Order: sequence, then structure tokens, then C-alpha cells
Amino acid sequence: MQLDVLTLFPEWFGWFREQRHVRNALEAGHELRTFNPRDHTELSGRQVDDTPFGGGAGMVLRVDVMDRALSTIYGQDPVELRRNRRVIALTPGGRVLDDRFVDELAAEEEGITLLCGRYEGFDERIVQHFCSDTLSVGRYVLAGGELAAMVVADAVLRKLPGALGHEHSAVEESFSAALDGDPEYPHYTRPAEYRGWKVPDVLLSGHHAEIRSWRRARSHERGDEGSRLERDDDSAPGQQPG
Repeated sequence: MQLDVLTLFPEWFGWFREQRHVRNALEAGHELRTFNPRDHTELSGRQVDDTPFGGGAGMVLRVDVMDRALSTIYGQDPVELRRNRRVIALTPGGRVLDDRFVDELAAEEEGITLLCGRYEGFDERIVQHFCSDTLSVGRYVLAGGELAAMVVADAVLRKLPGALGHEHSAVEESFSAALDGDPEYPHYTRPAEYRGWKVPDVLLSGHHAEIRSWRRARSHERGDEGSRLERDDDSAPGQQPG
């Protein structure tokens, strides 16, 4: 996979590339590239943003700058680019990232491009005409899209062949299809008893069928508990719809 990030702070991804599973993925032939839109602007002072029409605080990333950046990097009109490549704007109002979305992205063949917002975000024409998707890592606001891009890249890269030490490590984990979308079951390791806290007997029994049944039950319980907490949050006093 070729995973590209357009960011005003490409140096931030140096640390990310050194993480073991990311390094494993890159050594296996996958790519993580970063591009700075400032390198492609024709405006003085390497300007990439401007004040919003209609007034208001903050600055907005310009559509002409992003057009030139994408055109130069990929050698084609960004309007056409999104027809053969996943181009994703990272924005708080986008589709919320979950394991199903990660699986969808990990299955891409042509590659993925993540656009990092900054300041007050993107000129809406960037999202409307250059992007195939919008994506959010949660219903909150960050100072920019860089941390969100790392979250997306981390989640996607660890699912690619060669990233993890064991080929089944990413199969049976929280929210995966193998667990029917439930959180992962609890884990224990040595010592078998500590301060009077004992590991469940079934995990020490050696009966693999019983262990699988116990783990699935605990996973399902966690899923039910998570759903209950979400319902409680939705009905909390003082919250307003929309």
C-alpha cells in the first residue's frame, strides 16, 4: 500500500515511522510518504491559507494551493485523482473511524491520501471536489489533522501483511469481525495469583474449547456494557439533539 499524508508538519511523522509495526510494514514494501503543501504554493511567503469569506476568526486552507499540491504530486487533476485513489479529508464532521472503516481502507489497492486540516480547516471546495471521503477520529476538535492521520495510519498499517509479529494478531481483537464487533476479552499472564487476585480457572485448564467459549462470553459482556453506557450517555440530562 502507498499511504500519503499532506501536512504542514511532515517532520512530525519521523517518530511515527520508527514504531516497530510501522517499520515492519515499510520493510515489507508498504509506503508512508509525507508532502508539505507549502512546497507547492505560488503565493509569497509560502502562504497556504487565508481569511474566511463572511468573516470570523481563524484561517482556512486555500483550494488553489491544495489543487496545485495534489496536481504536482500525482500528475493529474485532483478532480480525476479521487476516481482512482482514496483521497480523505481529516475533519471532525467526517465519517467516524471504526474497525469496519479500517478494514475497508486496508483493502485499498491504489493507495490512500490523507489531507491534514489546520487552523479553521479546509476551503469546502477542497472537500467537495478533490476528496472521495471525509474522516473523523472522534467527535472532538484537534489543533490539526496530524494526530488524526497517525491514528488512521496506525490502524491501517497494522492490518497489512508483515506489520505484526504474528499473522493472526490483528484477526481476533477488539471490534473485529471475528468477535462480532465486540471488545476483546480480558487477558491474564503470570503469576497465576497475586495479592489474592486469581486468574480464572478455565484459563489454566488447558481445555481449548472451554477457553474459547469463556473468552467469547466475556467479549460479548463487554460489548453489552459498552452499548449500555452509550445509551446512558445519550439520555444524559441537559444534552440537546443536533
